[in-house]
Amino acid sequence: MSAAVQAPRAVIRRMTESDLDAVHDVERRAYDYPWSRGILLDCLRVPYECEVLEEGRRVVGHSVMSLAADEAHLLNLCLAPEAQGRGLGRLLLDHVVAVAVSKAARVIFLEVRPSNARAIQLYLRAGFRRLGVRRNYYRAGTGREDALVLARRL
Repeated sequence: MSAAVQAPRAVIRRMTESDLDAVHDVERRAYDYPWSRGILLDCLRVPYECEVLEEGRRVVGHSVMSLAADEAHLLNLCLAPEAQGRGLGRLLLDHVVAVAVSKAARVIFLEVRPSNARAIQLYLRAGFRRLGVRRNYYRAGTGREDALVLARRL
């Protein structure tokens, strides 16, 4: 999907290098362990499917997805704290799924922290199902945190 997706209050479009400062700012405010600006730049260069969600020309969210063969892997879906709880996460997730479908993916995978109840609820409501656990996957304040592995057939 190359065209921008619009909702009454939001626009989703391809991420560009000029977005990286704003995207990194959202990462830092949303996560205890944010991706670095360098990682985000690498994702653009691979190229992964990188999108930003804007409200009033201000970046308030982003997503990063890899595609290989008939599989998609949602690597990052992030919303600024002030943008959460208003349906924007579902809007961005639905867009990511539509992109995966348009690229002939048959399944989409993701990892999520068990402590991120809001994200887990979003994914389950969108049709994702739990496949398993990756032990000690994420950095955490007292060491490591597991990741739940979720998937959705497309």
